[in-house]
Amino acid sequence: MGAFLVIIIALVSIAAGYVLRYVVALSQKKSLEIEVRQITLDARTEAQHIVDKAEEKAEQLTQELKKREENKERDWKEKENRLAKKEETLDAKQVHLDEEMKAIKEKIEEINALKEGILATKNNLEKEIETIARMSAEDARAMLLENIEKKYQEDLLVRMQKMEHVNREELERRSRDIMISAMQRYAHSVVNDVTTTSVTIPSEDAKGKIIGKEGRNIRTFERVSGTELIVDDTPDTVVIASFDPIRRQIARVALENLILDGRIQPAKIEEFIEKARAEINTIIKQKGEQAVYEVGILNFDPRITAILGRLYFRTSYGQNVLQHSVEMAHIAGMLAEQLGADPYVAKAGALVHDIGKALDHEVQGTHVQIGMRILRKFGADERVVTAMKSHHDEYPHESLESIIVTIADAISGSRPGARRDSVENYIKRLQELETVALGFTGVEKAFALSAGREVRVFVYPEQINDLQAKQLARSIAEQIEKDLKYPGEIKITLIRENRIVEFAR
Repeated sequence: MGAFLVIIIALVSIAAGYVLRYVVALSQKKSLEIEVRQITLDARTEAQHIVDKAEEKAEQLTQELKKREENKERDWKEKENRLAKKEETLDAKQVHLDEEMKAIKEKIEEINALKEGILATKNNLEKEIETIARMSAEDARAMLLENIEKKYQEDLLVRMQKMEHVNREELERRSRDIMISAMQRYAHSVVNDVTTTSVTIPSEDAKGKIIGKEGRNIRTFERVSGTELIVDDTPDTVVIASFDPIRRQIARVALENLILDGRIQPAKIEEFIEKARAEINTIIKQKGEQAVYEVGILNFDPRITAILGRLYFRTSYGQNVLQHSVEMAHIAGMLAEQLGADPYVAKAGALVHDIGKALDHEVQGTHVQIGMRILRKFGADERVVTAMKSHHDEYPHESLESIIVTIADAISGSRPGARRDSVENYIKRLQELETVALGFTGVEKAFALSAGREVRVFVYPEQINDLQAKQLARSIAEQIEKDLKYPGEIKITLIRENRIVEFAR
């Protein structure tokens, strides 16, 4: 009986649990449905709010667009009115010009008529005079000249003989001055000197040795030699750059010897540069003595001769300065003999006329001023200083020998093949053309083409319109005419391009 009761209680408990679970499930379902409905209602409300905002914004944009269209339409009308007024003004000016042209033509016709009348009157007067005199104008002129010649013939002969005998020396001096003045016209323009020297290396591996670990070797070489080494992608070549030609030659000799030796390190670099410096100094001394001996000037101070030898490593306009000076000395000597001047002074002045260029990288002043200080310091003849100091017309010509030196300089420099224009001058001219064009607002790029005869300019299309582009091209041309000197003419090509790129994906 007790067990049966327990079973009944258990069954009742199970049934009660199922009923309770069912009731709880029903309540949760109702809660979820209510929550879903609330979310749906909120979403609809939010969507409606967004739609209202979008409609409001669209309305604002529509109003703004309408205002812009109205403004544009107003601007176009104003521009049309201005253009119409300009056309009216131009028409009025054209009418005025036409009237002025008509008046000018009438005045020209009047002038031509007056001219014809004057010529007719002149001819009539000449005919009347010939009729009265019973001879033509030519006959009257011939008779008058014949009478004067007979009357003053003896007097003219006496005066001519007197001038011939008394002023013979003055005429010879004047003829020399005229010849010298004519020969001075051969002067040419100045160009830049070359400032780099190329050294050929056996292989590309040598570049790494020249640079050294962390650039140690190349820094030592540049510090000791006073030059700059340019090691780039040029095959089998290293470039030495310096404004001083002596330094470049010392660096070239030292670098070539280092490459042959193969042991490129800081200690060896210093040793080879000192050896190269001694070798170059020996060459300088030999070249100076050789030039003095060749010209025949043997009483110069040895220090002047040593400084003169430095010109062997200097070029001017692409012409070796020492060879140019020796050639000038020979020309000056021949001219002095022909013109009655002192050949020694002329040759010596011509030989040392550019001696200042040997030290113009180290001493302040022009090469003429430096040369005068060198010659006077080491006891050169003052006549030689006077002869050389005027070859660039910085000082007045105080002697015939100074004019001869100037002439010899012009002849040596202007003969065919003596000199050439340098690449640096050409590159500088192209860079100046591009710089002028890039200095204007709105220019994106500028390129000098056709050896500097054309400049192609690209502008920003959003900054420059078509009318401004035409004005800009004219402004660039005027600026080039104002700032630069060039032969012929330069074409300015201005390009304004709209390029729009889109991608379809």
